[in-house]
Amino acid sequence: MQHPYTRLPARSFWRAAVAEPDALDITDLWTPKFTIGQDAAVVTAGSCFAAHIGRALLEEGMHWYDAELPPPGLTRAEQSARGYRRFSFRTGNIYTAAALRQWIAWALDEEKPPEEVWTEESTDEVTRRPTFHDPYRPTVEPDGFASPDDLLRSRDRTLAAVRTALTKADVLVFTLGLTETWHDTRTGTVLPMCPGTVRGTFDPTRHVLRNHTVAQVHHDLTSVLALARAVNPRLRMVLTVSPVPLTATATGRHALVATTHSKSVLRAAAGQLADERDDVDYFPSYEIITGFPYRAAFYESNLRTVTPDGVAFVMRHFFQALQGRPVAAGRGPEPITAITPVAGGEDHWCDDAVLDYYNPRPIPSAG
Repeated sequence: MQHPYTRLPARSFWRAAVAEPDALDITDLWTPKFTIGQDAAVVTAGSCFAAHIGRALLEEGMHWYDAELPPPGLTRAEQSARGYRRFSFRTGNIYTAAALRQWIAWALDEEKPPEEVWTEESTDEVTRRPTFHDPYRPTVEPDGFASPDDLLRSRDRTLAAVRTALTKADVLVFTLGLTETWHDTRTGTVLPMCPGTVRGTFDPTRHVLRNHTVAQVHHDLTSVLALARAVNPRLRMVLTVSPVPLTATATGRHALVATTHSKSVLRAAAGQLADERDDVDYFPSYEIITGFPYRAAFYESNLRTVTPDGVAFVMRHFFQALQGRPVAAGRGPEPITAITPVAGGEDHWCDDAVLDYYNPRPIPSAG
């Protein structure tokens, strides 16, 4: 008897492709929809997990396009602390599709960003000079800006970098991180973090939590493409979903349930858009890290931070699939030498990691 299932390859069956130890087949998780050449300009943005991608592209000899270079004289640590060389522009983490759409709309003058700044009074008894922080990039200048004008000029430079990156890029790689988003109802904007956690002051009459749906995420990503392709018709997009769980949820749900919900929404929206459009692809970094075969082996002991070997394993799949080479199968996080491992976890550049500070249960000591 003939039917569609009789002609499927082994990779289509769970037992043959995943469950059987001797038949594990994750060598072809991703078949790229379009080529990304060695010299193609690749722009990266997204959640903290996305910060690994630009560096990995450089290590592989590909063209990661950094549109907002750091000023001379900064050490590598100072560059990182001030948000340089993480993504292709100094926006800081962009966790949601709504925030990406907002940055692009501002950069292309489709919308005007608010000029509001957050003022922080000085604790220095000598200078007593306040510092100023950007509500939409609260962590990119750890010591704050010296004046509101300095802040707005810096933001204008970032918006110019976003505009340049979009016009120059061949591919935009965007990593979706969250669905929980804090909206400012007074300005009609989305914020990267809840005010009062990193910077700013929380106002319950103004700051509202919204948990975006598949339809909303899909709509925002579609808007991103429409805006970007209006200035660069050749632009293509690769979407990924961050495997890093939520540090905390404000929905009232258990953190595990909230994380599963959020990642499911993002995965569904990304997959739907990739199925609909020839200029959008989905790369399964989320599945590689969280999939059943690896039994959370690619996470640090906090079950949140992805290990350096996990990051390298993801990027090996990415590059070898692009090159049409088979990826060696494997069930555990064996050391990987083909791709330079990334030292340390990413919590130090995850803005939302600060939320664990408000955890009523202290972190146990190592002793």
